[in-house]
Amino acid sequence: MQNSRFVRGFTLIELLVVMVIVATVVSIGVLSFDLLGSDRDLKTEGQRFAALMEVVQDEASMQGREFGIELMTAGYRFVEYDALTGQWADVPGDETLRLRGLPEDLEFELYLEDKRIRLENDPAIFEDPEKTSGRSASDVYSPHLLVYSSGDATPFELHIWRSIDDSRVVLRGNALGEIEKVDQDEE
Repeated sequence: MQNSRFVRGFTLIELLVVMVIVATVVSIGVLSFDLLGSDRDLKTEGQRFAALMEVVQDEASMQGREFGIELMTAGYRFVEYDALTGQWADVPGDETLRLRGLPEDLEFELYLEDKRIRLENDPAIFEDPEKTSGRSASDVYSPHLLVYSSGDATPFELHIWRSIDDSRVVLRGNALGEIEKVDQDEE
């Protein structure tokens, strides 16, 4: 007498196919989540830069000081002009205006008067004012962007971009110190 009931389970191939499908769906979910997080990094860095520019403009006009911003490929720092020495120097004792770095996958592109400016990887080294007396004006340090005590600033276009997928946030500053985020469609 044979038993008419069959006990049927999943074959090894069926289990492997299901595992591949699940792994693929999970991978797509993880990758899309990571890309959204990176877009958030772009927006966050753009907002941070614009907010710090506003802080510098406020300090410049309230305290009658001249500030500058030196941009590097993956960071930036604020400097102030010392009228006694006639030199630019780091802003002492101000944690808000410290040297800033971008997340590892982001970079800056700077345009002044529609010309791309070559940015260095590291901040420039300040020189002793007594040693610069015989040098030409083009050899003496000056920051890329200036913020005057009047509130005026250097007009600029700053791209914060990720080279992997060419995503970018574009900030445009005018001579009055106003900064706007430019939509990609406007370019």
